[in-house]
Amino acid sequence: MGSSFVSEIDLKLAPKLQQDLVTQGFEMNKPPYTVFSAKKKGVSCTLYQSGKLMVQGKEMAAFIEFYLEPEILQSFTYNYKDATSAIEVDDTARIGIDESGKGDFFGPLCVAGIFAEGKHFAELQKMGVKDSKEIADGAILKIGKRIRESTVHQIVKINPLKYNELYAQFHNLNKMLAWGHATTIENLVERSGCQNVWIDQFANEHVVLTALKRKNLSLQLTQRHRGEEDLAVAAASILARCAFLEGLQQLGEEVGMKLPKGASAAVIQAGRALVQKYGFEILPKVAKMHFKTVESLR
Repeated sequence: MGSSFVSEIDLKLAPKLQQDLVTQGFEMNKPPYTVFSAKKKGVSCTLYQSGKLMVQGKEMAAFIEFYLEPEILQSFTYNYKDATSAIEVDDTARIGIDESGKGDFFGPLCVAGIFAEGKHFAELQKMGVKDSKEIADGAILKIGKRIRESTVHQIVKINPLKYNELYAQFHNLNKMLAWGHATTIENLVERSGCQNVWIDQFANEHVVLTALKRKNLSLQLTQRHRGEEDLAVAAASILARCAFLEGLQQLGEEVGMKLPKGASAAVIQAGRALVQKYGFEILPKVAKMHFKTVESLR
């Protein structure tokens, strides 16, 4: 990663951003040509009057991934790299958990988990399991089907209508993801008896631990960046992506239109076509309504 991160934000978000930073312990000041500048140990954050936001510091990665992207930018690109990762092989019994769809305007949010031990790992390797971001959609669907057929697994698929309802309750994407992870973990712990759980870290560690505590779950939890380098988590990432792709296709068939992935210009174009065809009220049925993309469709 570079030594600084720069993005553009809507200045209407400045009051929320500033209040959140104060809550997180940042010290605030206002240099010339800025809306504000905020600093705490390891991270500095400056919002310029142009709307340019600059983040710097040794601890900026966690700040961007766990707060800035899900709560302000509504995009998830900082930690997504094209580099091929090496899958780690360890046949210790464990549950792997991952999610898919949080950065996609259309379609569901899916959390998936698998239980694997011993020979399962060799089978997963033979299937070609690796980080789902490194696999084409067609292969995801094929490998995902094989994983479903050969492992103890659980998928929590939250379609847009339910997603929007839950987001209105949680008011925080990371807390909603933590609920999805905890629900998936609870099911797999009960079915497998395994209490060794690995997840791809998506928030500060306490967020998932708090969600597990609410379910009275006590287990050995490993949270790590690039968790998909672990074979069990990689298999879960494929299951989650497979469920997302299938859900996206199903929603597209229901509205008679192919729904693009991500939050790109093609997504806005498809959204406008949907609104023109069905009216604005169609969006909550197919899309995540807290995304800033919605503002482009009003």
